[in-house]
Amino acid sequence: MSNMDKSHAIGESKVPGKVQEKAPKGLEENLPESIHPTGANPTTSSNNKTHAKGGGDESILPKKVQEKVPESVERAVPNALHDTGDK
Repeated sequence: MSNMDKSHAIGESKVPGKVQEKAPKGLEENLPESIHPTGANPTTSSNNKTHAKGGGDESILPKKVQEKVPESVERAVPNALHDTGDK
C-alpha cells in the first residue's frame, strides 16, 4: 500500500473518509490539526488564543479571527498588520 489508500489521521477528522484515503500523505499533514489531526504539524492547530502582542491589540484582524486561525498563519502575516513580535 502506498501513502495513499489510507488515512493518516490520528484523531477525529472533519475530512470525509474516502477523501482521506485518496489524499497524499503530504496533503493530509499540511491540513490544520483542528480539521485533520495527524500530529505532523502541531503549529497548524488553533488553540483559541491570539499570538499578537498586547493580547491581540497589535493587530488589525478581529480578535475572534486571531483566536481561530492556526498559529503558523498568524506568524506568517506581516507584523505591520498582525504584530506577533517575530522578525
